Order: sequence, then structure tokens, then C-alpha cells
Amino acid sequence: MTGIAMPRPDADVIARRAEIVRAMRAIVPGEGVVDADVEMRAYETDALTAYRQLPLVVVLPETVEQVATVMRYCHDNGVKLVPRGAGTSLSGGALPVGDGVLLSMMKFNRVLDIDWANRAAVVQPGVTNLGITRAVEGRGFYYAPDPSSQIACSIGGNIAENSGGVHSLKYGLTTNNVLGLEMVLVTGEVIRLGGKHLDSEGYDLLALATGSEGLLGVVTEVTVRILQKPETARAALIGFPSSEEGGQCVADIIAAGIIPGGMEMMDELAINAAEDFVHAGYPREAGALLIVELDGPEAEVDHLLAAVEAIARRNNAGSVRVSTSEEERLRFWAGRKAAFPAVGRISPDYLCMDGTIPRKALPQVLTRMRELGEKHGLRCANVFHAGDGNLHPLILYDANKPGELAAAEAFGADILRLCVEVGGVLTGEHGVGIEKRDLMPEMFTEEDLKQQQRVKCAFDPKQLLNPGKVFPVLHRCAELGRMHVHKGQLPFPDIPRF
Repeated sequence: MTGIAMPRPDADVIARRAEIVRAMRAIVPGEGVVDADVEMRAYETDALTAYRQLPLVVVLPETVEQVATVMRYCHDNGVKLVPRGAGTSLSGGALPVGDGVLLSMMKFNRVLDIDWANRAAVVQPGVTNLGITRAVEGRGFYYAPDPSSQIACSIGGNIAENSGGVHSLKYGLTTNNVLGLEMVLVTGEVIRLGGKHLDSEGYDLLALATGSEGLLGVVTEVTVRILQKPETARAALIGFPSSEEGGQCVADIIAAGIIPGGMEMMDELAINAAEDFVHAGYPREAGALLIVELDGPEAEVDHLLAAVEAIARRNNAGSVRVSTSEEERLRFWAGRKAAFPAVGRISPDYLCMDGTIPRKALPQVLTRMRELGEKHGLRCANVFHAGDGNLHPLILYDANKPGELAAAEAFGADILRLCVEVGGVLTGEHGVGIEKRDLMPEMFTEEDLKQQQRVKCAFDPKQLLNPGKVFPVLHRCAELGRMHVHKGQLPFPDIPRF
């Protein structure tokens, strides 16, 4: 048993399943509807595999009109709907509900337009993150945000979670690289936000939609910024005796005014797992490894690499190795990109956490995390975007051993509380989903959460889109602003709260 619960399925909707499936087949004919249990198993979870739930039915539309019609039907008939991309969410953001339609957008997989003059690409949401770069690299361009799962994760999912990546320190998260969206609202209305132009007038609804975790609408088209590849890019592998010394080096590099293209850190456990998996040439004797990439004009890169090496030596670096070719630079990054699957080889299961802290707190937080591991009796491999303080602790456990999943959850919750305690936030790029949902009050007051839910109600008054995610307590839209507890008794006791 785990401490995370999903909303109780609506028995009335379950009873109407055959009717709902027939309606979906009428909207999306052919093989676009999956309703057999054995076939729906592929959709019962996302990358947060500790939690599983079969959906009511899976629908794979191919046109915007089909998406709009499915959503209109769900709205008019009180049926919940969960949008899904590639299913790589690490926060349970794409976890289905038993009384809802799972809307898979992976047939929306075409690159629609590349506008070289405006440095923009228009793609469908099922195109993979790496697929965008592949489409433009022939002319020396690329798409900057690069999550470790970029070979598989979809741009639609990146929009939902505001994904980052190893180069987000210099080039920004998804929200900094998206120019426009086409989105279908729960009523079936199709809207456009932004475009190929740099800025839009009025409220910044594009930023609101980016990172909204499927709670406000379903994205059917994305316009992204593409960048020209820098003249030179070189990476340095820097080994330290301890994570604390590596963390201090990160803070010192940023304090010196140097903004690397990417700056990643791994601890000893992750270093050796990645080296066993990829053979990237990592220093096995190091207690921590820092990968620092500088890009730009060759003379600038050479100057900054020398400055970074000097800072590293002042922080007791045991080894410094700078790439001498593009192949070597890519090999340095291959180990980091493969760190998550590499750690999967040394533990039957792991929880990948995601919190963000001020850079100056890195040494303190790494020390505290080691103490928390001893408290909970579990190992933790640290892999993180050091430059922007985005931590990804991998908590190792064995689900077959009684109590270990619960211990991993408790360990993860303590890490996230620590992030908030030192002035950070609960998530940097994986989203809240179900994983961090019940920790939201650690960061937000009840009034803060109500205000966020008012935005949700403006887009989805029946609260049918991706239910059970983000908000720890369910409020009816009509209640918001009037909820109070009198003598320990909650009003509207019939409303399920999870």
C-alpha cells in the first residue's frame, strides 16, 4: 500500500462504459479506440511505475476535429479525460483514471513547417523532443531544451510539464523556447495562443498553458524556437573528492559570472553506474563529477574553460579533463543522458525525485540528503542540473520487499520538504502530478491553492481534465472562496477528497 490515492471511480460512468466506447468508435473509427484490458495495459502507468490503473478506454485521434469532438462528448456527458503523450512523465502526470477516457496524442507526430527566416518550427505534439532537432540539424539548427528522455518524450508532454534539460541553464526551459500553441478546450473549442512572433499582447496565456499538466486543455500544435548551433562547444569532466566540494564549485562558477551551456553533477553511485553502462571515461575514484560545457566563439570558450578549471582547482578538484573532439564531448554527455537507465541496472526499482534549490544551498542540501538516506535506510544516487539547482535524487528500493516503497516515498517527501525549507520549490521540470500533489501545502497556503484552482475552474468548470493531479484537496468550483471548517466539521462531506 502507498500513501497516494486517486479519485474514487464514478459508478454511474463505469455503468455507461459500453455506451461511451461506442461513442468513441463513432468519433475515431478504425483502430483509434482500444478497450480490451490486455491491450490497455500499455497505458496503465507512465514512468512513475509504482502506480497503475487501467483507463476506461483509450482513444488515439488523428485530427484536431476528432480531438475536439471527443472532448465535447466528455464535457457534455460528464466523462473524465486524461491527455497522454509518450508516457515518460516521472510524476504520474499521465496516470489514467478508471472512469475516464485516456486521450493518446501520439498519432499527432508530424513536423508541419520549418520557417528558417523566423527560426521557428511548427510541429504536432507527438513529435519527440529529439525529433525536432533531427528535422533542423541539416542546416545547422537545433531545439535547445533537451531532457534526458529526449529520444522518447513528446513535445506535447514537454509543454505539459515545462521540461528542461542539461542545456536549460543558458537556453531556458520549454516555456522560454515555445512561441505558440493550438489548444482544444474541454468544451471542444479550438484556440490559438502566441505564434511565430516574439511577444503577444494581453495576458500571457501561453506561459499559463505551459506547465499546466493537462489540466486546462489538450495541445494539438506547437510552434517552437530553433537556434543556430554555436561555433564551438567543449565540455570538461571535473572530479571532486566529495559532492559538497563539487556543489561549492558550481556556486563559484556562477558567482564569477560564467553561464555554461550546461552544468551537470553526479555523485559516486551514479558515476559508476553510468560508467558501467556507457564507458564514457568517467573518473571512478571521484566522489562527485561535474560536467561543464562552454559554447560560443572558440576564443571565448578557451578563455572560459581556463577560468572554470582555475575555480575547480580552488575547490580541490582531483581531475580535470577537457574534450578535444566533438565525439569526445558527446561521449561525456552520453553517460549523463543514460544515468537514469544505468541506475536501473543496480536496483530493482527507484523513485526519481525532482526539486529545485538556490545554488548556494547545494553543499548543505547534499549533506542533509545523505543523512536522510541513513534515516530511511535507503541508498540515493544523485544526478542533477547543478547550474540551475534542479535536483534529481534517485531513491533506490525493492518493491518486492515489504515497506520499502513506503520508505522511498517518505524519503522523497523529506527531500522535497528540505528543498522548500532552504528556499526552493517542489518541482523544477517533472511537474506535480500525483507524486507531489499532497506536498503542495508545504509550499502554498490554502488561499494560494484556491487561487490556482480558480484558474482551473475558468478553463474546466466541471473538473474533468486530468483529475486527481496537482491539487491535494478537491473543491467544487462554486465552493472556492467560501470553504471553512466549523468545529472540526468540513462542509459538503459528500465530496470526495484525496
